Amino acid sequence: MEAGRRGLRAGTRTGTGTGGSALLVAVLAVLAVCGAAAEAEDPRAARQRGDEQCHYYAGGQVYPGEAARLPVTDHSLHLSQAKISKPAPYWEGTAVINGEFKELKLTDYEGKYLVFFFYPLDFTFVCPTEIIAFSDRIEEFRAINTEVVACSVDSKFTHLAWINTPRKQGGLGPMKIPLLSDLTHQISKDYGVYLEDQGHTLRGLFIIDDKRILRQITMNDLPVGRSVDETLRLVQAFQYTDKHGEGALLNSFKLKILLLTLKAVFVAFGRKLLRSIRD
Repeated sequence: MEAGRRGLRAGTRTGTGTGGSALLVAVLAVLAVCGAAAEAEDPRAARQRGDEQCHYYAGGQVYPGEAARLPVTDHSLHLSQAKISKPAPYWEGTAVINGEFKELKLTDYEGKYLVFFFYPLDFTFVCPTEIIAFSDRIEEFRAINTEVVACSVDSKFTHLAWINTPRKQGGLGPMKIPLLSDLTHQISKDYGVYLEDQGHTLRGLFIIDDKRILRQITMNDLPVGRSVDETLRLVQAFQYTDKHGEGALLNSFKLKILLLTLKAVFVAFGRKLLRSIRD
């Protein structure tokens, strides 16, 4: 190697032939390529690119840019396609409806509002209470042109077994809402609720309007279920603004405040008038 370096220096000093120049050009080209590769692998550049996006991470929280600091093979990482005011991610699959297996898809609910919620697993404690609550009050949703679909990563056979188990034994009993099977976990991943490290979902609830636009997302940790009353209120509020505009709720609130104020004034005036008559 020392002899080679002496030769290279000699060639450079004397400027003899094109061999030395060609070798120098080749060395510089290799160094340039290596520098470009190193720059492409710079983790700071990766973090800067990652900061431009928000990623859903296991646990249900959003870490802007954190995904760039994690290997892409991390099984706890997934991206959500569900975005407020954008079309809801399409889904289709087999569901248990009225005790039978039927194919179900998102487009079956066009022209209606849809409450689409996920629960972790069949045969768990919190899940039956909220699923039964939504099922028992389905007519209240249908009265406002809304349907409800529940989904988990269990198979259709597990869904059916849970439905066929009496409620006193931890089952669901007869259901008035479909239970959709997401055995491939693809639907759960698309909606950003799937926990890779645990193999099931968070308690996510999505309100999709009659034009298939996603209007609301609720994401709960595992121990706590969703409120039927609050879900009904949200659907009614969205439908009200669809019909009357965004300022309608504020105007309605102002009107209620005015009426309550007038009522208080009249009550106070009436009491004062009665006292004056008695005196």
